[in-house]
Amino acid sequence: MFEAKKVIGSLLMPLPLTLLLIALTLLFVAKTNRKSYLFSWLAVLSLWAISTPFVAAKLISPIEAKLRPFSIDKHQDVDYILVLGCSLSPNDRLTANLQLSGCALSRLTEGLRLSHQYPNAYLIVSGAGHSKATSSRLMANTAIALGTPASKIVQNPKARDTADEALLLASKLVDSKVALVTSASHMTRAQNLFAAQGVDTIAAPVQFYSFINTPDYKRFIASASVLQAVTTYAHEVLGLQWIALRRMIDPQAL
Repeated sequence: MFEAKKVIGSLLMPLPLTLLLIALTLLFVAKTNRKSYLFSWLAVLSLWAISTPFVAAKLISPIEAKLRPFSIDKHQDVDYILVLGCSLSPNDRLTANLQLSGCALSRLTEGLRLSHQYPNAYLIVSGAGHSKATSSRLMANTAIALGTPASKIVQNPKARDTADEALLLASKLVDSKVALVTSASHMTRAQNLFAAQGVDTIAAPVQFYSFINTPDYKRFIASASVLQAVTTYAHEVLGLQWIALRRMIDPQAL
């Protein structure tokens, strides 16, 4: 009964319900244009498939398996803990932590964990923003509210993307031991861009998607959160291809 309730509830969520309604509609659509009809079915089924934990695990798990959480036992000291920026939702009525996205909070949490383990390291919080709020300032204010001394925090508020972050911070980080905190999906591209600026980093990934451990009754049900994860990884694949293209045109780029 519990599993049946969960399955029905999951199917009534916006994404699967919409796809089911489209599929139902297609059953009654005239099939005069056979190619368009088949393509419509292919699009619906493909979107359903990549939104399921089963397919997402096949796409994402092999990539994440190459990464490991930061191991404090393997690194005696660190000079800088660099937390890359993520999205935010500026709202003056809310405290700083409530204006940060789940992605930003996940990264900052790991940064604070490491800062407690390496009290002599500086915590760098990075990222621009909008509406007069920046990711770096919101993360800095959150870190201070949670007990991190302001004197140990360095803000990098002008970086609009990862390439900017690497370029603006390179002179400070070269020849230093840097723990790079970002999402697992983003780690390969981030380390690539920092390496291009001569900065070697130690991966401290967060936001792993453990879809391989999804309960059986959910593995084949489309979910918006799963689609978001697949979209995030697709974004990173395109980002890496863009870097390769830029470097092919101009070896000095990025």
